[in-house]
Amino acid sequence: MRPERFVITDRSWALIESLLPGTVRDRGVTAKDNRLFLEAVLWKVRVGGPWRDLPLGFGE
Repeated sequence: MRPERFVITDRSWALIESLLPGTVRDRGVTAKDNRLFLEAVLWKVRVGGPWRDLPLGFGE
């Protein structure tokens, strides 16, 4: 699944969760999983690989 080095700790997530759009409290479309999305972005930045090589553990 997701390599541990790309997983955001619960403590870090608590600090940034409210800063991301698309939460249940927002009007309009709600994001499926902001945390998973951010972890996928961190994978992309750290590895430098193309999005098509994103591990399946991050979703589609």
